[in-house]
Amino acid sequence: MSRKLNFFAGPSTLPLEVLQEVQKQIVDFHGEGLSMIEASHRGGMFEKMYDECLSDLRQIMGIPDNYDVFFLGGGATLQFTMIPANFLLPGKVADYCRTGTWSNKACSDAKKLGNVNVYFDGTESSFTTLPAPETVKPSPDSAYVYLCSNETIGGIEWQDFPDTGDVPLIADMSSDLLSRPVDVSKFAMIYGGIQKNLGPAGATLIILRHDMLDRRNANLTAYLDYALHAKEKGLYNTPPVFSIWVTGLVLKWIIANGGAQGMLERAQKKSSILYDVIDSNPDFFRSPVDRRYRSRMNVVFRLPSEELEAKFVEESKAAGMLGLKGHRSVGGLRASIYNALPVEGVQTLASFMTDFARRNG
Repeated sequence: MSRKLNFFAGPSTLPLEVLQEVQKQIVDFHGEGLSMIEASHRGGMFEKMYDECLSDLRQIMGIPDNYDVFFLGGGATLQFTMIPANFLLPGKVADYCRTGTWSNKACSDAKKLGNVNVYFDGTESSFTTLPAPETVKPSPDSAYVYLCSNETIGGIEWQDFPDTGDVPLIADMSSDLLSRPVDVSKFAMIYGGIQKNLGPAGATLIILRHDMLDRRNANLTAYLDYALHAKEKGLYNTPPVFSIWVTGLVLKWIIANGGAQGMLERAQKKSSILYDVIDSNPDFFRSPVDRRYRSRMNVVFRLPSEELEAKFVEESKAAGMLGLKGHRSVGGLRASIYNALPVEGVQTLASFMTDFARRNG
């Protein structure tokens, strides 16, 4: 079978070795006589797998002991509501950085639950730049500072993070989780949908500092209460078993390929290949993003006309490269080059881009 090159923003490509292992174990998990996706999440082979998955996450990310780590369903979008519902208490304000579609949605949901201050709004620049981290200052009575570390649609990524002092810093890292080392201790909470870098769609990773539970609204319904999920290790109700199982396998693959530092080196190499093509052909390719904040996960670019962009998408698809059309809200082109996409796949795209510019420039 000839596999396509998957440049979609998500769900994204998975390591071939992981897919083959899933295929091997899907019917009979290591001789247990049943599939992992049939197993009870109360003890037994699921909990052994789950504990190992959480342990590997702690190891790879360097997560301190004073943080809870668990998975929830509902996608990252559910967290847009859960975060302010838990932490945006009366008399407090939440500071949001509006840098693109996903932080905008989180901000809009928070405004329905409490007072919000927008400490940076990228609307005027069409969400092509970020504030310098040292300029980010929490409001008086701030409950937390919120940001999205990588905006998939705009192709913009925080390279460094603000120091918010005693005010909790919360980050949506859905699209660059484990693509680089991150000092978890700088954050009160990190969360993200796993379907970009860690596994198939269906689960959201939560990394939550213990003291945040003392700051929360204690009068929420069960599923919205982080304290209940932390107490139950994310197993209050049936978890997204398949997604977690595959994530555990991807974590083993990440460990075998150099951990978070290895993923950063892959990301730097792959993104540099594409940005070099763009920058060396300025009359044909254009990146709208501030160079200081270019994403290593989602490379967005434009061609001289929308007609050429449509032609590029069709010809690349015929050449076995999928998902290169930009998001419908902004148009253009986008190559999502998450952890598991091989360097060779990016080189194939770069060669196609160079040839396309030669033929159509």
